[in-house]
Amino acid sequence: MPSQGVKLYVQDKHVVLDNGILQVTISNPDGIVTAIQYNGIDNLLAVENQEADRGYWDLVWNLAGSKGTKGKFDRIEATSFEVIVENEDQVELSFTRTWNPSLEGKVVPLNIEKRFIMLRNSSGFYTYAIYEHLKEWPAFNLDRFRVAFKLRKDKFHYMAIADNRQRYMPLPDDRLPYRSQTLAYPEAVLLVDPMETEFRGEVDDKYQYSCENKDNRVHGWICNDPPVGFWQITPSDEFRSAGPHKQNLTSHVGPTTLAVMHSVHYSGEDLILKFGSNEAWKKVFGPIFIYLNSLSDAGGNLLSLWEDAKQQMRIEVQDWPYTFPASQDFPQSHQRGNVSGRLLVKDRYVCKDDIPANGAYVGLAPPGDVGSWQSEVKGYQFWTRADEDGYFCINNIWTGDYNLYAWVPGFIGDYKYDVIITPSAGYDIYMGDLVYEPPRDGPTLWEIGVPDRTAAEFYVPDPSPMFVNSLYVNHPDRFRQYGLWERYADLYPDRDLVYTVGVSDYTKDWFFAQVTRKNDDNTYQGTTWQIKFRLDCAANETETYKLRLALATAHAAELQVRVNDDGKSPLFSSGQIGKDNTIARHGIHGLCRLYHVGIPGNLLLEGDNTIFLTQPKSTSPFQGIMYDYIRLEGPASSNGNKKP
Repeated sequence: MPSQGVKLYVQDKHVVLDNGILQVTISNPDGIVTAIQYNGIDNLLAVENQEADRGYWDLVWNLAGSKGTKGKFDRIEATSFEVIVENEDQVELSFTRTWNPSLEGKVVPLNIEKRFIMLRNSSGFYTYAIYEHLKEWPAFNLDRFRVAFKLRKDKFHYMAIADNRQRYMPLPDDRLPYRSQTLAYPEAVLLVDPMETEFRGEVDDKYQYSCENKDNRVHGWICNDPPVGFWQITPSDEFRSAGPHKQNLTSHVGPTTLAVMHSVHYSGEDLILKFGSNEAWKKVFGPIFIYLNSLSDAGGNLLSLWEDAKQQMRIEVQDWPYTFPASQDFPQSHQRGNVSGRLLVKDRYVCKDDIPANGAYVGLAPPGDVGSWQSEVKGYQFWTRADEDGYFCINNIWTGDYNLYAWVPGFIGDYKYDVIITPSAGYDIYMGDLVYEPPRDGPTLWEIGVPDRTAAEFYVPDPSPMFVNSLYVNHPDRFRQYGLWERYADLYPDRDLVYTVGVSDYTKDWFFAQVTRKNDDNTYQGTTWQIKFRLDCAANETETYKLRLALATAHAAELQVRVNDDGKSPLFSSGQIGKDNTIARHGIHGLCRLYHVGIPGNLLLEGDNTIFLTQPKSTSPFQGIMYDYIRLEGPASSNGNKKP
């Protein structure tokens, strides 16, 4: 029996897409999803909400020159509707809002077109958007944009964002003031009188469910009765900002599911899109896929819905770039290019031969400085991982100008190929062998941690028994527990951390974040950590040793370095760095920073030495630094590579 084709019903205030599997109702001309009918449920979306608060694109913007990351919230409501494609195999709809000078200061100066696609035999629908700023339009800042779906709280109670990150979730009512206690910031609450007693005493915070772009492919919710899954699938990162390691929100109590295209979370003001006057810009975001699935047997295994959603995600990734979007602004596969090559690492203090960059992250991003990809927010990025021999292949790249960037697990720093690369439609570019020489002056005398751009290998304490999320008990992501910054003072009540090279174990003795210490009067004081080490022979007083400090994140912090005397002026100061807010938001990294501190040999002693790492200023519990990796190198004239 032939399947039903896609049908479109245009009404006065709504349009309805129907392919016989699901029906999607969208407001006309606003372009907001007001209802999704599927598997006997008349509407999967939050029927108690106003229609405009169910399924929508939104953004936060501000006037040029504005400070901070707060702005004007805009749930994007279109003003015109157009049918782009209508046949039995596909319907594609356009909802557009066009800017003009009469809207200056009131509406973000962008032309915004939202599109929705339904295909025959597809258990879901697609949405994408095209943002455009014309050269003559006003300057402005753009803080965040995303797609949000708010589901029925009486239906969807089980959330899944990874195989080991899924659970039954509290109800949104549990966060109401008379059922919860707000903690250090509004997003985090302690559930004191939840409707379901199993959640009593737990912390709920949407930031505990953040995810790196590279891992953020599918997440969503499961309804028990009838057994139905609602999933957001993002098949590509090309339109997301700031590279594969940027962390964004996913799903959280609501029940809410987000597809975040851009945010300043875990990075701060460095990631605000700042458009100047005379700056033209256009970018396509998406398509993303909203996938629905169900069980024919009401008594079946609900978690099979998650397994099926992952399989559908793999299909969507394989099909990228899609062939069906009708916009000329979205290039299909034959309109894109490919870049391949091999990356090697040259570090003669590790190996006399070049080393294959096993597992390296290799990507194309708009031209910039070394490492600029992690704060690049306006263009497209394309990333892959090298194989064990260092070979990489980056496919389906938009035509344009790029630099090739990379970083290699196990080695500090960033690689950049200085020559501009310009992929052409339908062509392959082979780069040959590329060689990355990481920063290195001399042999390793000692090291702390692993250069992997995170602080995950360091000691992460158990949370206070008062502030537990049961999902993260004995979990690899234990750093996602609330309030871990306060545990530092519990573990070091009288003095700060002291780490002894050759004796201490960084997995047990190096606290994951150098944070502030809370005083009895609710003020905060800075902290000074010590690294103690021995030199078995006298340092060469005329030469320079090098201290490499790789930071995984920083927030309103200053890092000072002293050697063998904590009282004198610092040998190095970073100045105030970072607005990442990673510590408060349960991340284990934000924007990475790398500092190289020269230590004159005449400051070092034969025998015992101490390096002091000080964060001097303190006004907040969230100020602090997470280290990725620390290494002391001998001068280039040193012999061998033995650690003392």
